[in-house]
Amino acid sequence: MTVDIRAARSEEMDEFRRVAAANLGTSPDIFKGVRPEYTLCAFQDGRLATSYAAWPLTMRFNGRALDAAGVTSVGTLPPYRRSGNLRRIVSRHFEMLHEEGQRPLAILLAAHTAIYQRYGYAVVSTRFRYQVDPRDIRFPDPPPAGGSLRELGPDEFQVLVDLYREFRRDRTGYIHRGRFTWEAGVLAPPPPSGALTRLVYEEGGRPLGYLVYATRPGPSAVPGPGQHLTVRDLVWLTPSAYRALWDCLGRLDQVDHLVWEWVPADDPLPHLLLEPRKLNPRAHDGLMGRIVDVDRALAGRCYPEDTALTFEVLDDLCPWNRGRRRLETSSEGGRVESTGKAPDVVLPVSTLAMLAFGQISASQAARMGRLEANRPEVLAEWDKALRTRHRPACADMF
Repeated sequence: MTVDIRAARSEEMDEFRRVAAANLGTSPDIFKGVRPEYTLCAFQDGRLATSYAAWPLTMRFNGRALDAAGVTSVGTLPPYRRSGNLRRIVSRHFEMLHEEGQRPLAILLAAHTAIYQRYGYAVVSTRFRYQVDPRDIRFPDPPPAGGSLRELGPDEFQVLVDLYREFRRDRTGYIHRGRFTWEAGVLAPPPPSGALTRLVYEEGGRPLGYLVYATRPGPSAVPGPGQHLTVRDLVWLTPSAYRALWDCLGRLDQVDHLVWEWVPADDPLPHLLLEPRKLNPRAHDGLMGRIVDVDRALAGRCYPEDTALTFEVLDDLCPWNRGRRRLETSSEGGRVESTGKAPDVVLPVSTLAMLAFGQISASQAARMGRLEANRPEVLAEWDKALRTRHRPACADMF
């Protein structure tokens, strides 16, 4: 048996899409945007056995833009499983990212998190799912006056872009959307017999939020309430915008089944409704993140405190990450250098990713046994230095 790890060629992309689709149980058409140069596959005895690709993404990292590799299309045909192909690909991909020096993070949305935790990934965000009857979207007080909603026209795409950019500016995990990302996700065609609606909330002519949702008929053929509604995207810059958009959803009398799959962990709605349990919230894994280059990743993030932290990283797969470091933090970014000093904490690279994204704090990690604190008194300082302005989240599939 011979195994060759390389990018797929143009003439091999149909087979790439077939392998990825077979593993994920979906249509090969959803992989049409993947270019050969994004791929890194395992060919076993000349046959494409394992598909793998990475989008060149830019992600918000506590208010700064950081380039990241968005891993996607991962799949192995059944005859070739348990043969180590994915580990070979991941190891080579991390080496390439390190050598290129441009994308210090790899991120993905996993069907099975256990697969990727073997390679130093960690769950770095939690998303929630709401399933609610719009008639249960009720508030204890009337909506604030002063603003208005209107439907966006087909030539007002830039309104969405500008609002999304402002919304994601100080956040962690949200990706920069190009036109393809918009059209393949939030603005994708509605389901058969359905409709896509784009609303913007304005005050004094200034856009302050938007709502994109798709509706489709319910299972009953009897006229009346029964439509299904899926929230595609919800962005708000002010509390009044947020409230107005949900008030609108609560007035959709023809809908009895509303779902929002990509709810951020710090979404305000449960703290505003008369009956928050009616949202039927369910927690799910969100982003998984892997720090491929510790020095560049931590330098590419901004921090709310000016301080210095010493730590030792444990990393089985990326030897260049191992060792003791000193991180100097500031609102402008971080500065990382090697040090011979005894570390305040010792932690695996997966825990470091959870701290850097703001998924958990250092104190929480210590209580969980995810890091070893040689000086427990410094954990409060770590908590302050690594806190994020918002809980980590991502609103896009990739």
